[in-house]
Amino acid sequence: MPPRVLPRLRTRPVWQQDAVIALGTWLIGSLVYVAGLHQLLSNRDDPFPLWVRLTELAVLCGLEMLRRWVPGGLLLACGVLAVDIAIGPSLPVLIVFTDFLYAATLYGSRRTSRAMIGVAFAATVAVVLAVALFSEQWRQAVLAALGCLPFLITPVWWAANVRQQRDIADSERANGEQLAKLAELDRQAAVGAERARMARDLHDVIAGHLSAIAIQSEAVLAGSGDNPALARSVLESVRENSVSALEEMRAMIGLLRSARGDGEMETTAPARLAELSKLVESARASGLRVEVKSTMDGQGLPAAVDLTAYRIAQEALTNAVKHAPGGRVVLDIRREGAVLTIEVSSELRRDPAAADGTGTGLLNMRERATAVGGTLSAGPSGADWLVRAELPVEG
Repeated sequence: MPPRVLPRLRTRPVWQQDAVIALGTWLIGSLVYVAGLHQLLSNRDDPFPLWVRLTELAVLCGLEMLRRWVPGGLLLACGVLAVDIAIGPSLPVLIVFTDFLYAATLYGSRRTSRAMIGVAFAATVAVVLAVALFSEQWRQAVLAALGCLPFLITPVWWAANVRQQRDIADSERANGEQLAKLAELDRQAAVGAERARMARDLHDVIAGHLSAIAIQSEAVLAGSGDNPALARSVLESVRENSVSALEEMRAMIGLLRSARGDGEMETTAPARLAELSKLVESARASGLRVEVKSTMDGQGLPAAVDLTAYRIAQEALTNAVKHAPGGRVVLDIRREGAVLTIEVSSELRRDPAAADGTGTGLLNMRERATAVGGTLSAGPSGADWLVRAELPVEG
């Protein structure tokens, strides 16, 4: 068969493949009958006419269309084989019958496939015993056994090996699909985690600035206008918070566009402890009385720890502005060995006019601290509300 014909045949429907096999087998078997090379146990002329043999072969080849129907196709083929043995066994019928043994082992159930090995062995033994009983010479029994091997044992053994390789391939394919599903789940989890991180960053970046703007603008509107200097200072702080919020939002949008491949966009550097003074001034402009005990400027700190410390201080001051406006806040940032400690202590009181929060501030601070291997606690401490974070500087 030409090299390009076999791949094309494999892509055809199953019934077309079986039809080609049946037709080709009948043509080759017919040539063997016409040449008179079909007899197995006799050298004399076949007493049956040629049309009987061709009809028998045609019936068996027609059953090739049922070769994948196990065990029905095999049982019908056994009936044709029994007729052929009764009128004198012929080579073409026996060769075609081996294909039914092959198909039953390959396409049958697992139990049928295992049973075919025993059936092939038992049939070989039966043929040898039958020839030994009815033959006058032991040599004929040996030759009969050797003749049964290629027709009974070989197709079953071959199909069993093909089936084993097919099962291994199916198992590997299933494992590959399972790994692909796990990879997809991991990707979805990574996307979800990244979205949660972006939401946290968006909250930390914008919420602090907008909360300060809202409270400061409310203070200006409620003022009597008797202190223009204070009003100007508050408005300058409002503008500074607005510009900072826009710059950081622009930086985040630029980062997202760059990640999608829409082109590069200039971004601003993330906030660090070196800019803590601006954060404190904004909180003071909002009405808080902030006392700073920190001398840290972020030098020598890992970038992740530096940013996390700044965001925790920002969120803590924002919460103080919301829930204790006009109160006293103590901000203490210090390094003790390999640990950076951030403490923000504010008056524990609830102003009825204070704004209600979303409840994500403490969660975001705790997630940020955990992300760099640190811890965060928040709760009453005497007459104050204390937010305390410990971040590892090394490791």
